[in-house]
Amino acid sequence: MESTYKVIEIVGTSPESWEKAAKVALKEATKSLRDLRIAEVSDLDIHLGDDGDVVAYRTKLKVSFKYQD
Repeated sequence: MESTYKVIEIVGTSPESWEKAAKVALKEATKSLRDLRIAEVSDLDIHLGDDGDVVAYRTKLKVSFKYQD
């Protein structure tokens, strides 16, 4: 069986961890995307506050889902 998949990038944030940020992004993506297949972490970074403390962990994901007309 042949299939076609679309890939998009999404970013999730969390004050706790990069893993939690990824879960937040995927949970939100499932609200509007169907047939999610793969999520690949493409970048991790940290948002720092004015005092240098960690404000949020950010995880950028490449997410693929089955392409439908």
